[in-house]
This record gives sequence, C-alpha cells and structure tokens, in this order.
Amino acid sequence: MTDEPETKRTMDPAWHTLIGKMTGGISPAALATASVDWWLHLLASPDKQKELAELAASLPKDIDLQDDPRFADEAWQTYPFKAYAENFLAMQNWWDRATCTLAGVDPKHANVVNFATRQWLDILSPSNYAPLNPQVAKRTLDEGGQNLLRGARYWFEDFNRILSDHPRRASIYEVGKDLATTPGDVVLQNDLIELIRYRPTTEQVHPEPILIVPAWIMKFYILDLTEQRSLVAYLRDQGFEVYVISWKNPDASDASLGMQDYIDLGIRAAITCLKKQGAVQIHAMGYCLGGTLLAIAAAAMARDHDDTFRTVSLLASQVDFSEPGELSLFINESQVAFLQDMMATQGYLKADQMAGAFQLLRSNDLIWSRVIRHYLLGERTHDNPLMAWNADATRMPAKMHTEYLRKLFLKNALAKGRFEVDGASVALTDIRCPIYCVGTERDHVSPWRSVFRLLMLTDTDVTFALTSGGHNGGILSEPGHARRHFRSGHKKEGDHHVTADTWFERHAPQDGSWWPHWVAWLGQFSSDPVDVSGSRVQSLRPAPGRYVFG
Repeated sequence: MTDEPETKRTMDPAWHTLIGKMTGGISPAALATASVDWWLHLLASPDKQKELAELAASLPKDIDLQDDPRFADEAWQTYPFKAYAENFLAMQNWWDRATCTLAGVDPKHANVVNFATRQWLDILSPSNYAPLNPQVAKRTLDEGGQNLLRGARYWFEDFNRILSDHPRRASIYEVGKDLATTPGDVVLQNDLIELIRYRPTTEQVHPEPILIVPAWIMKFYILDLTEQRSLVAYLRDQGFEVYVISWKNPDASDASLGMQDYIDLGIRAAITCLKKQGAVQIHAMGYCLGGTLLAIAAAAMARDHDDTFRTVSLLASQVDFSEPGELSLFINESQVAFLQDMMATQGYLKADQMAGAFQLLRSNDLIWSRVIRHYLLGERTHDNPLMAWNADATRMPAKMHTEYLRKLFLKNALAKGRFEVDGASVALTDIRCPIYCVGTERDHVSPWRSVFRLLMLTDTDVTFALTSGGHNGGILSEPGHARRHFRSGHKKEGDHHVTADTWFERHAPQDGSWWPHWVAWLGQFSSDPVDVSGSRVQSLRPAPGRYVFG
C-alpha cells in the first residue's frame, strides 16, 4: 500500500481535523464499517433474530443490582427505582447478546459494535437522571434543590473551559513545589530530553546507575509524584544513583521526529552521558510506552553486541500488540489515517484529541460517575496529586505517533522481528541480560496478559510480577500502601512457556508492595557499593528542569 501524493489530498486533513474535534479524535468511518458488517449479518440470520425476539419477550429475572457499581447503593432496592435498574440491565443484557456471538461478523467489528453500544446504553442508565436516581432524589429533597443549582454552575464552568484553551480545572498542586520535589540536577539537555540525576542520600551507591525511561505521552513525575509516593526517591534511598529522562513536550517544529530520533536523542544520548560520568553498565527501566521504546533500544544494542545494560526492567509495557485490550478498538487503518490527517494540520496530536478514547474505555468511572457527582449531587471531586499529573498531559509529534501506531499496533513489527533501528531489524530474542517485568491487574492501557507475552518472546531470564491496582496506581504501590498485594515468578532461560492464566493460578499473592522485591532483584545484579563521587556531575539547572513545564 502506498500513500496518496499530497497534491491529491489538500482538503482531507482540514476536514478530518474538524470532524475529529466533534468525535474526540475517533474515526466515524471505522465505526460505520463495523456497524454495517454487524447489521448485514444480523439481517441474514433468522436464528439470531428469533433468539433475540424470545429474549426480548421474557421478563427480567435473576438480575443482581449489587453486581453493578451504579446500582449497589441500598436505595436502588426500593420501588420504583429497583424496576428502573432491572429493566435497564435487562436491556443491556439484550444488546450484549445481540452484538456478540453472531456468526460471520469480523471479531474486531463485533467488538467495536459491542463497545459502541455499551457507550450509548451508559448514557441511558437511570443513574444518570435526577428523577430516576434515588440518591439524587434524596439529596435534592434534603437540600431543597441546591445541589442541582450548584451542579448547573459547575456545568457552565466546565463547558466554558472546554471552549477555551484550558479544558481542565486548575490544580492546587504545583510541579516543583508539591510534585516532582526530589532534589536533583539536570545534567544533559538536547532538543528532545533533559536528563535528571537525583542527588544520592547514601554515602555509597552501586556502580550501576538506574536509567528510567518514561513514556513520551506523559510527564516523568508520575514516578516522582510526592515525597511519600516517589519511586525515584525510594530507589535513591536504597543506594542507587537514579537518572530519569524528561521528554520535551513537542510542538509543530518537532513534527518530523520519529521513533529513531527518540532512541538517538533520548535513550542513546542518556547512555552516552552516563558513560561520560563513569558508568560502565546500567540498570535500565522503562514505564508504559517508555518500556516499549526501551525494549526496542535494548534489542538493537544486543544485536550490535553492546552489553551496557546490566538489567532491563519493564513496567506496564507491551512489546506484543496482538492482544492489546480494548484500546485496539480505536486502532485500525481507518483510525490511523484519520489521526494522520489531524496531525498534518498542526504537526502533532494534542493530548485531548485522543483523551476521548481513553475515557470511553472506563466511561462509567471517568465520565458518568463524574456527571452524577458534579452536576446532579453538586459535589466537586477533591483535587489530588494523581489527578493533577493526569491533567498535565503532553502532545505527540506527528511522525512518531504515526510510526508507533502503524508499526507496533497495526503491524506488530517488534514481536515479529521486523521493527528496524538504524536500518536493520531487531529481535527481542537477542536480549541476554536479565529482565524484570511488571503487569497490573486492572490495567486498561497495557492489559497484564498482553504484557505477560514478553515471556514468550525472549530467551533470557525473566522475573514477572503482577501487582494489584491499575496502570498508574499499581505502579505507584509504595511500601505501606494499604490493601496492596503482588504475585511474582521467575522464568529461567530454557523453561517451558505457560499461559498467563496458568501462571496466575500457580503463584499466590503476597501482601505489600512489589518495590522491595524489585530492589532485591536489582541488588542481585549490582556490584558492591562505592563512595559517591559528585565532582564528575555538572548541573545545568535544578530538577525538575524546564521541559516538564512545557
């Protein structure tokens, strides 16, 4: 397949950008294609039509409202609210049956239709409407309607922000003051990164520093959130010299930056800096897409017989995108072409232009629960550090994002050994250093079973840890965090592969944080500590640097 010459597509980018503003960056053509596939097969299946007719004729039964968080409150057990909820869930079950198990429909199309239908049904949930929600009805009666007046004011405030250039509420938490406060220094700056070195707190450190590669779609300080929830501070206090990459927030001038640039100006530039400061080997850690990029760089280094990486740790990172979870519903050829046109008009993809897809993955948690709380109950969600970080999103350069979606999501080139660095393909099987891989149980961005596939694609020793929590909360699982647990297991080179579900059954949960387990693992592959030498470090400016404010 070849791209059309630009001269033939002068109007498409502007038109698709306009549509994208109304759809949250989601391609309507992709949804229409899936819908037509489903409708045609439904019309051609009398048996399925009969099954659905019989299901529609039956009365709701055996519906447990407690199973749905929206109706878990005891108030929903009273009449007529219980009837509202039961009939809604019956309708939801009917549509779920209608959009699943229909012979002949492309499985991806069936999943898209099922997902889209659930989003429409979520809008119709009785919990979203004041007269049908017993909790809202009681609050309205108790407050004489003041909750609805506050909710209306909150709605106008939020609506005006959406129309402005600042769609999110300002946070009381400030970077450098409340967030990202671990003392450190920027020791390298180029056109893409600042490299931050955190000041050791121990008299001696292991000779192998830790280089952290965060995702380019997030600000690095998720790993240095607060004084109590800082992974970098924890590693520093365990006797490691810690470095982290702070990515520049790209603008139109960075449109031509691709994945090769992120490896060269990012990971490779950081490695060169660490070696100039005396490091011989490095513990490398990547988080989310930063882990994917690190895996690519590690495979390229292994291909070129470079043993700089003593270990590699991948946190909530995918290297195989054959089963990427519900996010794959938004990634297909139609969607990528649509996003490519959107990015062509500005050189990058704004964070909020893909935010719609991530919010829809958890619409009840991220959209409708907030609608109920803010606009019906008249309550504002209390600000917290994680919310402040989440609102501080970044842009994605056009070339990099297109390459990532096409090569990794659509073609799964890394898992197939077809991804190229420096003009030559790389293979994960070339990586020989030990790997520590972390998945999180409730991850909707990097599903843990997809992360687990790393074990099948590598020939080296891999320690896999599965922690409670989601994509961010599971990683920020500091010691002392209540109600945390994790599982861990080790696959030696040459061991037979087991499925993710079998692995889960064989490994019992351990109470507490996975952080000490990881530090103990790092210690096994670290040399004896040596005295800290600060004379070799030249500070350009204090942490958290400048790029984090971009």
